[in-house]
Amino acid sequence: MREVTTIAAEARSRAGKGTARATRLTGRVPGVIYGEKQTPELISVESRELLKEMQKGSFFSRLFTVAIGSKTERVLARDVQLHPVTDRPIHVDFQRIGKDSKIRIFIPVHFLEQEKSPGLKKGGVLNIVRHEVEFFVQPDNIPESISISLEGMDIGHSIHISAFKLPEGIRAVIQDRDFTVGTIAAPTKEEEAAPKAEAAAAAPAAGAAPAAGAKAAPAAAAKPAAKPAAKK
Repeated sequence: MREVTTIAAEARSRAGKGTARATRLTGRVPGVIYGEKQTPELISVESRELLKEMQKGSFFSRLFTVAIGSKTERVLARDVQLHPVTDRPIHVDFQRIGKDSKIRIFIPVHFLEQEKSPGLKKGGVLNIVRHEVEFFVQPDNIPESISISLEGMDIGHSIHISAFKLPEGIRAVIQDRDFTVGTIAAPTKEEEAAPKAEAAAAAPAAGAAPAAGAKAAPAAAAKPAAKPAAKK
């Protein structure tokens, strides 16, 4: 199960562009916590701390505890607005998550033991159709990822969601079909041609070099210099 990260926050008394701008000048990012039929709460978080959590990956599928003084809120990040030039966060939205809530969330997919796939050994390609799959899940049951081993999978093999051993308490949002998550595809013409092109490029260079052990052709014998004509 996922580790819950705590983010320190401060309460904000007012909303508005001017207040938000003043908050950013202090090195903090304005934000809001909403949901669970409660009044939205205005907050700010330290810019560097928020950016560090965003850079860890899976930011929108990780549980956080936001600590506002002695009060805490369990939340999911739902939106981050970025500066159009610097790409730094300028506003963040968090959704409250109740103990008995069932949330809709994307979970990363990992393909393991790729070295044991006969198809990949033959030059096949892992074609990932879905890097993440959306699930309904209770907050305490959110897994870090779902994974499957590629051992024994040959070219042409399709990997459907039913092949995954899912943790208890989660259900795919798509229920009307056994959708494809990945395939082992045959190499493309470009990938097949690349080794041949490399071999063809190396052939002229190899042909230009003398074969190992071969003797160099003898140089043509020099003609003797002509004798000067006798004086009469």
